[in-house]
Amino acid sequence: MNSNPKTRISGKPLEVFLAFLKLGLTAFGGPIAHLGYFRTEFVERRRWLSDAQFGQLLAICQFLPGPASSQLGFTLGLLRGGWLGAFAAFMAFTLPSAILLVAFAAALPWLSQPIGEAAIHGLKLVACAVVADAVFGMAKKLCPDLLRKLIALLSAAILIFASSALTQLAVIALAAVMGMVFIRQTNQSTSQTPIPLPYGTKLGAMLLAVFVLLLLGLPLFASSQLGFISVAEAFYRAGALVFGGGHVVLPLLQDTVVSNGWANTQDFLAGYGAAQAIPGPMFAFSAYLGAIISPWQQTYWMAATALVFLFLPGFLLISGVLPFWRVISQNPNAIRAIAGVNAAVVGLLGAALYDPIITSGITGYLDVFIVLIALVLLMRWRINPLFIVVWCVSASIISFCCLA
Repeated sequence: MNSNPKTRISGKPLEVFLAFLKLGLTAFGGPIAHLGYFRTEFVERRRWLSDAQFGQLLAICQFLPGPASSQLGFTLGLLRGGWLGAFAAFMAFTLPSAILLVAFAAALPWLSQPIGEAAIHGLKLVACAVVADAVFGMAKKLCPDLLRKLIALLSAAILIFASSALTQLAVIALAAVMGMVFIRQTNQSTSQTPIPLPYGTKLGAMLLAVFVLLLLGLPLFASSQLGFISVAEAFYRAGALVFGGGHVVLPLLQDTVVSNGWANTQDFLAGYGAAQAIPGPMFAFSAYLGAIISPWQQTYWMAATALVFLFLPGFLLISGVLPFWRVISQNPNAIRAIAGVNAAVVGLLGAALYDPIITSGITGYLDVFIVLIALVLLMRWRINPLFIVVWCVSASIISFCCLA
């Protein structure tokens, strides 16, 4: 594989849209699995960026509030196709799941049947294989020496035994310090590969200011009564204050939506269950909530409002921080710190692979066999992830039918 990916903004929004649309239709398994899909598609297949760039972007997204996988996808679109590319990436990756969740009620009876549960279990096995492939691939690139291997293993061990959003931040910060102090030589291709941007620090500062203004200003116009402003404020606040993304945002949304009487617990949990069974970002669950809390005449507008305002703070933050990161990352001490952080990211993914992906996905020897076959297909022949989805789901359903 060629190790010199393109590093200039050379793509077109349509190219970005089609690439992310495929993922929006096939990226099962939740936010951690999405990182594996992104790496396979954009680092290995399309070569839009290097493993080092991917690791840097992932580390930044882990530091910030918001949906890390969607922030990463938004940034990949931005780097490839400018602001239109970023918008195209968001729309293509998010709309399929948002549409499915808004239309979920019709499919709920089927999903509650045993064969539907078997299909959902197969999707968990997909996540096992995809994330394992990502961990092995990134470890090979980003942990070339003993010290960085130890940082990755230590990070994984800490996160396995003390997993939380704050622990993730602490581990990444500790890895940055270890890298800065102990790593003396870094490979240019794994630590200081430049990240191109179509704008500078001035616009970055303006975007950060908009983030703060919306966070402080929306509550001034919102009320506890259901309406577009109150929904926008509630979902923006949830997106701005949640670290870890994915499932972590659910308690905040439940507290807002259910406690305010906008929806009941049964409907809320039904949508949450559906979100586990479809591709795309977990934050698309907001479209479902927007749809069920609104009068039927406003269903689509309220769903769109909830969707946009849950994602918006994370996108403002990552866009605002990126140009400053680009400047800081040219500092020699920062270069060594980034090398340590990249190693910690491998450990972070390794810990997530173990828990919750393997612990909730692998239930017996047959599951191990299904995942191993999928992993070999990914690592040896680089099979399209869509076929991995077909294999795992089909095998899970067949095994259920044979053992029932």
